[in-house]
Amino acid sequence: MAVPPCYADLGKSAKDIFNKGYGFGLVKLDVKTKSASGVEFKTSGNSNTDTSKVAGSLETKYKRSEYGLTFTEKWNTDNTLGTEITVEDQIAKGLKLTFDTTFSPNTGKKSGKVKTAYKREYVNMGCDVDFDFAGPTIHGAAVIGYEGWLAGYQMSFDTAKSKMTQNNFAIGYKTGDFQLHTNVNDGAEFGGSIYQKVSDKLETAVNLAWTAGSNSTRFGIAAKYQLDKDASVSAKVNNNSLVGVGYTQTLRPGVKLTLSGLVDGKNINAGGHKLGLGLELEA
Repeated sequence: MAVPPCYADLGKSAKDIFNKGYGFGLVKLDVKTKSASGVEFKTSGNSNTDTSKVAGSLETKYKRSEYGLTFTEKWNTDNTLGTEITVEDQIAKGLKLTFDTTFSPNTGKKSGKVKTAYKREYVNMGCDVDFDFAGPTIHGAAVIGYEGWLAGYQMSFDTAKSKMTQNNFAIGYKTGDFQLHTNVNDGAEFGGSIYQKVSDKLETAVNLAWTAGSNSTRFGIAAKYQLDKDASVSAKVNNNSLVGVGYTQTLRPGVKLTLSGLVDGKNINAGGHKLGLGLELEA
């Protein structure tokens, strides 16, 4: 078996069917460019149609592949500055070290994080440390895989309070066109998802979730259909009768348009439905 996914990516195929191709209530623009010297620029901006709030971010990334180094600088409209330095496959093959810092000039707030990740055949593990004046928080996760079966564990430990703040388990099964994922979070939140690639053009997903002590089960069904090499349609519905539809069209190489809408099936005449528009440019 190849390297298993990290814990956060367990069930990712099903999540992508539910989340990608939609942007309800947002008008969004993403621009990606790359300079002749190899510096990558990513600019993103969006306007919330409900609140009229405008947000944006700028990210620059520079890679030195021969040294396994990546330098990333980030800024957003909340005036938060971020710097990230990543070293991969240098100390040991499969080992990735990341040093991440953020600084807000307005408030003077600073934060730092050290991330480690190690992956090889059958195993993918990571450990992150959030530094805080009160005491660091340790996040750990590990996934093992064998013959399509996956098992993962995720935890967080607050050293200031000497308390476990997160305790999650997951089990899954993965083949080329089928994925099954189940998880238990903190012994109270239960969830599961199924992904199936029915054909080269059609992908489907189902998710379920429920909370201990509650009789209500949350579920949803989603599908994505590839009309041709440049266009696709997506649709999803959940148990609250919220129906989402999306259409993605590649207008030309490097230009992608996304249109989406969300309809409240229980209150069709009451209004409150949401539309979304997204444009991605890459050069």
